[in-house]
Amino acid sequence: MAKLSVRDLEVKGRRVLTRVDFNVPTEETDSGPRITDDTRIRESLPTIDLIRKAGGKVVLLAHFGRPKGKPNPKYSLKLVSDHLGKLLGTKAEFSPEVVGPAAEAATKALPEGGVLLIENVRFFEGEEANDPEFAKQLARLGDVYVNDAFGAAHRAHASTAGVAELLKPAAMGLLMERELKYLQDELAQPERPFLVILGGAKVSDKIGVIKALMEKADVFLIGGAMAYTFYRALGIPTGASRVEEDKVHLANELLSLAEKKGIKFLLPVDNIETDEFRAGANSRNTPVLSKDKGITEGWQAVDIGQETIRLYCAEIAKAKTILWNGPVGVFEIPDFANGTRQLAIALAESGAKTIIGGGDSVTAVNQFGLTDQMTFISTGGGASLELLEGKTLPGVAALTDK
Repeated sequence: MAKLSVRDLEVKGRRVLTRVDFNVPTEETDSGPRITDDTRIRESLPTIDLIRKAGGKVVLLAHFGRPKGKPNPKYSLKLVSDHLGKLLGTKAEFSPEVVGPAAEAATKALPEGGVLLIENVRFFEGEEANDPEFAKQLARLGDVYVNDAFGAAHRAHASTAGVAELLKPAAMGLLMERELKYLQDELAQPERPFLVILGGAKVSDKIGVIKALMEKADVFLIGGAMAYTFYRALGIPTGASRVEEDKVHLANELLSLAEKKGIKFLLPVDNIETDEFRAGANSRNTPVLSKDKGITEGWQAVDIGQETIRLYCAEIAKAKTILWNGPVGVFEIPDFANGTRQLAIALAESGAKTIIGGGDSVTAVNQFGLTDQMTFISTGGGASLELLEGKTLPGVAALTDK
């Protein structure tokens, strides 16, 4: 990806308008909302630090939640600015105005090395509509532009694409650079065997990715609820498990494609099934013996079983490059987290290049305390899927070519 990097910019004394991804999960407590996972904020620190050390003035743009184009105190970034200040060890200024004279004055008042977070850009309808007038107002907040919000790079919004066309040079931040390196450059010619683990609820979310990766991958390991749509395609009973009925024909097509290309495409040979979707419910490990014996009628599969874990871990041990997107069970419930945990441990111990492709698989790896043992962890869910499909991301396309 031959785009200009923040490393290439002369930033001393200039306002560097930097789009970051601060859309972090929060929970309500007695003392107000609390950030439950600050990974996205921490991932932006190297870019912020680089600009500050070079004497730039850091003006941060971000979105938070879905305020639907109107100001909503519930989605204010003030909470994030306080947390960011603690991480930086210096005060992060906050502008309650997104655009206009007061916001512009706040950016101009910043000293070299200062940091200012602008209020939620989604408080304006013009953000998601990529309105040219709103993009112009945002452009007045900076002298140069940096996009470090990989998680929002697949959206053609005013703060990701619109402003990058107006404020030049427009460069990628260090996080964006790493995302493109691992999800695009490193997978162009992966070291083999190249193994892909795909989980999550829906086949429909992953069709494009499976088709694109079938041009490169040697082995696919399938888990999560999407496996049961493949079961249905093969005529294996699925009990009360979630199945995308309208995608069964596509599952068939993908199975045929894998066979045609000589790709190992593995589905669970046993499952943990439960009669009730909750912690502490009855559960058991049930083998999938044939078209006559799948998931028990009235029960639903919620994790891969013991034999599948053994089978999948043996494949992981042979791989040189591994891409993982989507958990293989309902890991949020501890009773149904074993499959996802065991695969995460196998990846950590594999010695392979391990790339965790965004979304819930990142949450799972964090939850199991294995983050530091992976080669790369993507911060983008939808953005990483689109990049893996080979799509052009608007937030990247708009940046200045190197």
